[in-house]
Amino acid sequence: MRKSDKSIHRICIAKIKRSTMKPYDFKWATFYENDSKILFQHYPFELHDDELIICSTIIDSANFSILTTRKLITNENGTLQFGSLINAKNKLYGEFKSKDEDFTFGKVELETGEILKYFIETRRASMIMVQGVKTALDIQKSTEAQIEKVAKIWNDKINRLLNND
Repeated sequence: MRKSDKSIHRICIAKIKRSTMKPYDFKWATFYENDSKILFQHYPFELHDDELIICSTIIDSANFSILTTRKLITNENGTLQFGSLINAKNKLYGEFKSKDEDFTFGKVELETGEILKYFIETRRASMIMVQGVKTALDIQKSTEAQIEKVAKIWNDKINRLLNND
């Protein structure tokens, strides 16, 4: 059974927030807690009606990676590539802790065997794409019941933390 886009989005955002140190004011990497399709309406790709954008690393108009609830999209030097997350596997996170480079590439092996690269802003910002991609791929292997249970647990934890502040 396919997981709902809202469930995938909710779980990925919770994982990104748990894994990323505040403040979230990075140069290129960001995550999207709310529906952000309007921000990408002029980008050279289309999204399904229920598909939600989870996170992105946008260097410029010719170099970006965007993770949605259904696919990973990368535009490298003006060459657009994308692939479905279904049955995809994480292959590499690159040198995401690099102090010398501002970005690196992660790699995902698609169901077809093709390798799809994606941009990762290095250092603290790296957790946005690393955890977003990792979690989205892991969810594809989970059942709907498992997803709802995990989402409830993390939402309860977040609510407890917010109420204690």
